[in-house]
Amino acid sequence: MITAKNSLAGVAPYAPGRPISEIKRKYGLEHVVKLASNENPLGASPKAKEAVKKAAEDVFLYPDPNSYNLRTALAGHHGLSPEQFVFGTGSDGLIELICKTFLGEGDESIMPAPSFSLYALNVLATGAKPVEVSLDENFQYSPLAMLPYVTDRTKVIWLCNPNNPTGGIFSEKEQTEFLERVPENILVVIDEAYYEYACHAEEYPDSLAQLKTRKNVLILRTFSKIYGLAGLRVGYGMGNSAVISEMEKTRPPFNVCSPAQAAAEASLSDCEFVNRSISENRKNLAFLESAFTSMGLSFVKSYTNFIAVNTGKDSKTVYERLLELGYIVKGGHVLGMPGYLRVTVGTREECEGCVIALKKVLEELD
Repeated sequence: MITAKNSLAGVAPYAPGRPISEIKRKYGLEHVVKLASNENPLGASPKAKEAVKKAAEDVFLYPDPNSYNLRTALAGHHGLSPEQFVFGTGSDGLIELICKTFLGEGDESIMPAPSFSLYALNVLATGAKPVEVSLDENFQYSPLAMLPYVTDRTKVIWLCNPNNPTGGIFSEKEQTEFLERVPENILVVIDEAYYEYACHAEEYPDSLAQLKTRKNVLILRTFSKIYGLAGLRVGYGMGNSAVISEMEKTRPPFNVCSPAQAAAEASLSDCEFVNRSISENRKNLAFLESAFTSMGLSFVKSYTNFIAVNTGKDSKTVYERLLELGYIVKGGHVLGMPGYLRVTVGTREECEGCVIALKKVLEELD
């Protein structure tokens, strides 16, 4: 019998949001709304769509292995040098790449919990040990709470800001104090997948400024969320060129396809689409907060395009009942948040429908 490496024993595969087509088939539904994977309900920029069409003409050719055009555009966008960027198949691919590059048997990697489950999964896959630091009773955390867990085996620390699946943030002051106290031989990964939704908050950190003086910081961003390119899988990391150079040794040479590179580059120039996405999200997030409050349900303050709400019921049961009504959300039973649901902020119509469905489910369970 063929067996996997021992480090994978007991590891559960990542549980993505269920596809709409599957739920339609299973429950015989004609209309299904997906609010599980934090996708942009406005879709993608028209400029990105046009870029994909044009790039499709050359899909018989391998993509640019260095993502030159996208790299150059991002360097100008962020005021960094092109050598400070590394690309992956979404943030997921970069997380895997980080672990493959910097972790091995016997190493330790610190992360908040609950947080993005792919941190722990990829750490385990390398044979390293994930060290999870629990959030507080309000599902918040400070990077400073991780300092007592640092040992001589610590190689990578993950900071998810805003945190997924809770939606909370930590402050500039907390991040700076933490970075000042972390040993310089430990890589600190700041995952900012939801950066564009949170950066307007006064207390949100300016992580890019840290790259001017710190060589052990790597910032992750993605085109899957605000830019609406989840189906194309393109993310990027920003850090010291020496760190990037090490990651390039293990990066697959053609890991970002040509249409993805073109769409991402085009998206950067469409500020109108980004601003409209932020505005719509802000209004519909406020609607959900108001609706949950009127229902007597507590929730975690979110700086993202999703919200974690406490149903007070078994989350698996509520999740499955919502599926029957045609609403796909993420159940807290797979997120380390029993009783909670993580609901993506959709269009106003989608949000209103989800609230009606949730009320119906909760009334039936009372």
